Amino acid sequence: MARRRPWPALPGWTLVALLVSAIALAPIIALLLIAVTNAEGNAWPHLLSTVLPAAVMTTVWLMLGVGAVVLFVGTSSAWLVTMYDFPGRRVFEWLLVVPLAVPTYLSAFTYMELWDYSGWVQTALRALFGWQSAADYWFPQIRSLGGAIFVMAFALYPYVYLTARASFVQQSVCVLEASRMLGHSRGETFRRIALPLARPALAAGATLALMECLNDIGAVQFFGVNTLTVSVYATWLQRSNLGGAAQIACVMLVFVLFLLWLERWSRRQQRFHHTTKRYRNLQRTPLSGLAGLLAAASCALPILIGFGIPCIVLIDAALTHWEVGFTSEFWGYVFNTLTLSSAAAAIAVVVGIALTYARKMDERPLVHMATRLASVGYAVPGTVLAIGILVPLSALDNLVDGWARTLLGVSTGLILTGSAAAIIAAYVIRFLAVSQGAIESGFSKVSPNLDAAARTLGRTTTGTLREVHLPLLKPALGAAAVLVFVDSMKELPATLLLRPFNFDTLATHIYTLASFDLFEQGALPALTIVAVGCVPIFYLQRLLIANRTGEPERTVSASALSGRKATAP
Repeated sequence: MARRRPWPALPGWTLVALLVSAIALAPIIALLLIAVTNAEGNAWPHLLSTVLPAAVMTTVWLMLGVGAVVLFVGTSSAWLVTMYDFPGRRVFEWLLVVPLAVPTYLSAFTYMELWDYSGWVQTALRALFGWQSAADYWFPQIRSLGGAIFVMAFALYPYVYLTARASFVQQSVCVLEASRMLGHSRGETFRRIALPLARPALAAGATLALMECLNDIGAVQFFGVNTLTVSVYATWLQRSNLGGAAQIACVMLVFVLFLLWLERWSRRQQRFHHTTKRYRNLQRTPLSGLAGLLAAASCALPILIGFGIPCIVLIDAALTHWEVGFTSEFWGYVFNTLTLSSAAAAIAVVVGIALTYARKMDERPLVHMATRLASVGYAVPGTVLAIGILVPLSALDNLVDGWARTLLGVSTGLILTGSAAAIIAAYVIRFLAVSQGAIESGFSKVSPNLDAAARTLGRTTTGTLREVHLPLLKPALGAAAVLVFVDSMKELPATLLLRPFNFDTLATHIYTLASFDLFEQGALPALTIVAVGCVPIFYLQRLLIANRTGEPERTVSASALSGRKATAP
């Protein structure tokens, strides 16, 4: 009888990758277990008859509306700044991404302040026409599904704009010129050539926007739109039914899986071959007169709605209530936010390095799958992740408490559950994909010959990482840290559900003030979030423009082994 071959020993980096993947998947597994073993009894019949039908339909309509608007606004603005030259084009090319710096809940709060009965617009109309009450005139209701679609779409369209513009820039000029030579107009060329080629990019951008839409809790709650996210929050905290909240969260996971499948399906049979290997810069068509003004207005309007108006409202409120802004409580919220975001960014970068380097060192399918699964948290809404994190941390707390009682005769209580550690864990799991993506991009620019040279000179895998890769990856590591830091700073749902008692960040403080109709007092924290959020936005824009113009990349030689960097054009 032939002896079975033993399993090969797994290298240390591979074990790290498998461990991190298991930790990242633990919240989702725990969520499913809570939903199946609901301690409060089977809540599915009640949920199916009362909560889920309305919440699911509202969520579907919200996502359909937001998806339609972000696709139209993002694609049209990207096509205009890529293919045409008109007044202000270079400025719009940069500013069209800045609405990403304004979280959806901040946009919602500012438009409620502007558009509500006591807001600027209706107050001005009553003063102008002499109306005395709301019974004297009709005005669109901002606290509605339509209002939520409008505000959220203009805050999220840059996801589609960025992916669409990157796709349009990379398309072959020869293909577009061939279409024109065959007699197609610019509109037909866009519809029959450029748009099908950009379909995968548009689907990716729309998927990101819709995941953020599904994750939102602040905007939809203040607009009175009862989505699945709001149902999870109300079931857990207001009705104290964790099992029911977990079951609703499982329905949200179905939405996430559907979005991921839809994005994959949109890229089916995408096999485009360029007719030539020569590429030239796009020759933009100049627009002047009325056409140029219309193009400029088409690009300026999304910027104004998604960034300009919210910032104007915030600045006015901050200046009006500046005396309640700079308080000791404000600096406490800043300290909490910076501490949590910095810790999450540092951990996410370290873990991202470990995962990327493990896949580089071990190319087995198991490692590849594990490192990809570790990024699944980015697709999971914050409310879903919060429920999933609660159970593993509670189990770990109970385990530590049991050991302490047995060995020391003391109770440790809840060390992790309901602490800042739970929030940091949620941040790291949710935004690990952001860190990993930036670090992978940095690794791809390092020649594999450097690894061979390092091993020839006697360096171990860890020594090669420390002495060769890390010095060359400083820009990528810095980008990863900044992206995770800002995303963590803006995260509201997970922070709201996992925060300790009497513990607030800038995001939760703004949410609390808006809940009590005191949004003006939260204008300064809101402006702080927006200002910090602009940093990675402009970095991404600069990177995209650099890639388009073909700026030379920094390369290195084997002299990096001795601590010296060499550059070449």
